[in-house]
Amino acid sequence: MQCHAQLSSTFYDRTCPNALTTIRTTIRQAISSERRMAASLIRLHFHDCFVQGCDASLLLDETPTIVSEKTALPNLGSVRGFGIIEDAKREVEKTCPGIVSCADILAVAARDASSLVGGPSWTVKLGRRDSTTASHTLAETDLPGPFDPLSRLISGFANKGLSTRDMVALSGSHSIGQAQCFLFRDRIYSNGTDIDAGFASTRRRQCPQEDQNGNLAPLDLVTPNQLDNNYFKNLRQRKGLLSNQIKFF
Repeated sequence: MQCHAQLSSTFYDRTCPNALTTIRTTIRQAISSERRMAASLIRLHFHDCFVQGCDASLLLDETPTIVSEKTALPNLGSVRGFGIIEDAKREVEKTCPGIVSCADILAVAARDASSLVGGPSWTVKLGRRDSTTASHTLAETDLPGPFDPLSRLISGFANKGLSTRDMVALSGSHSIGQAQCFLFRDRIYSNGTDIDAGFASTRRRQCPQEDQNGNLAPLDLVTPNQLDNNYFKNLRQRKGLLSNQIKFF
């Protein structure tokens, strides 16, 4: 027998009416302490959703029966914000134990993170159930990589029901956040025609040709802590930091 459920923005109105306010308070505090956390929470939600749906499977730790998605290459050492979601869950549990799923908390946290740094807000439909399994394999194969060719990016998003237009719009989330040196080193030392020379020179100061792979650089130099459309303006000026970003223009 099949069972179908419908998500609803009012899912917790009776069972946990203060859930959204509680989550937002936790997210606001986290972003006030570290502005970068907004980007991290949005990315955390995206990496969860791109692997077997928005089910919080990315939050599952390694166990004898689970190979965690956290250790997949696209997540290892870069996906962060787990502790913030745990904080939000802990606060919600104080008033509504066993009611609100981690998957819903993560979805709401991403929305709140966006709006708190000047980005869009939206109504989050609720009622997700948390996964009891993870897929390390799908995390390795399905998540878009920083060096993927455009054809692979387009097909990867299409496999999730997302158009090329959707993909480009979602890439705008790179208006905030930071990248590690090894992800953009080849681009800034390429002397290519697709990168502004002054921009490349500025970026080289914090990313030498050798070593210091983990040095961080803001994806957007103009408004690095604001979710806006400068990402797209930067691309048109040949000032995209990551190599696969320039393929959109």
